[in-house]
Amino acid sequence: MTQITMWAGAILFGLAILHTFSTALIERLGHRYPAHHGTFHLLAEVEAVFGFWAMVLFVWLVFAEGTGKAVEYADTRNYTEPLFVFAIMVVSASRPVMSVARALVVRLAALLPVDDAVARFWLLLTLVPLLGSFITEPAAMTLAAIMLLPLVRKDTPERFKYATLGVLFVNVSIGGTLTHFAAPPVLMVAGTWGWDTAFMLTHFGWKSALAVVINATVLTAVFRRHLTLETHEAAEGGRGVPLPMQLLHLALVAGIVLFAHHPAVFMGIFLLFMAVAAAYPRHHDRLILREGLLVASFLAGLVVLGGLQQWWLEPLLLSLSADAVYFGAAALTAITDNAALTYLGSLVPGLADDFKYALVAGAVAGGGLTVIANAPNPAGAALLRGRFADGQIAPLGLLAGAALPTVVALVCLKLL
Repeated sequence: MTQITMWAGAILFGLAILHTFSTALIERLGHRYPAHHGTFHLLAEVEAVFGFWAMVLFVWLVFAEGTGKAVEYADTRNYTEPLFVFAIMVVSASRPVMSVARALVVRLAALLPVDDAVARFWLLLTLVPLLGSFITEPAAMTLAAIMLLPLVRKDTPERFKYATLGVLFVNVSIGGTLTHFAAPPVLMVAGTWGWDTAFMLTHFGWKSALAVVINATVLTAVFRRHLTLETHEAAEGGRGVPLPMQLLHLALVAGIVLFAHHPAVFMGIFLLFMAVAAAYPRHHDRLILREGLLVASFLAGLVVLGGLQQWWLEPLLLSLSADAVYFGAAALTAITDNAALTYLGSLVPGLADDFKYALVAGAVAGGGLTVIANAPNPAGAALLRGRFADGQIAPLGLLAGAALPTVVALVCLKLL
């Protein structure tokens, strides 16, 4: 790619980030100019932002580099993660899988010596994010977000909603670090640097688990008066799923997770799921295909735009000391996917062990600051945004809600 194209890619990437911070304003313009509401509404969809700007980049490449190079660039991007997040989102959100997850949370909540709604809320922000280390972070995000819907109602204060979203995003980002295969930023470096599950547990896992518990406990204690169970119980009534159907869907989830890096296989399993859902509609609700496709579009756009950012990101990271890269990675994660940062680090030979730890720890700690900071975040945003004012998640509101949980994660991963 020519230098002007590299600069164009960086500028378009910056415009895409600015666009994500402007979606609420764009939505208000749609109300002001109803004749063009459809266009404004499309541009106000956070999940559509990076897909839109990726198309703009492709058009630029066609004119600046030629059709052949533009197509070659698009063909050589790795779209495994967008496809995986789409598949695991839709299958995890199906009624058979959700019925098992709800039953687990309900039974565990009954064992805790607090109000049932409070117990469930706390479990959804601790147990489920930590399960992300085994079922993958996108699956954990999907399960937690859907089960939080009855508790994060429209009539609850906005500060409670943003605080909940911030804790959820941060806890899912760090909660996947108990193993070496579930968190995208860890997965990017685990093979290259020889990090296995034992290493992750001893160096990251227990610290992350402590931060997850602290974040969820503080949030629950502060906002417990806003937690009620009436709507939650109503949402669960009359939705029994036969055990064989539950077991089949759990096996499908396990298959998708097991072959998460082989799209030909896990998309085949996904198509099998679609066939089962069509054959047994009485055991399925509306599949979240729209939400899943929007999230996949978001991540695919991030892959396309992110492919032209290495020229300035890598020198910036390598110019920092281990201590500086820790906080620098947390900050940079807010404007680019944390897996992209750690992947760049994995390309550099001879990095010191403390630099490697600082890069990954900072990247996962900052994974809740924005929607683009961690791959599963768009899934949570797509599922929960209907609970927020005007159906939009304000980026500054999310940043404020995630600030304190991020500090807790940074402290635990740095000082313990």
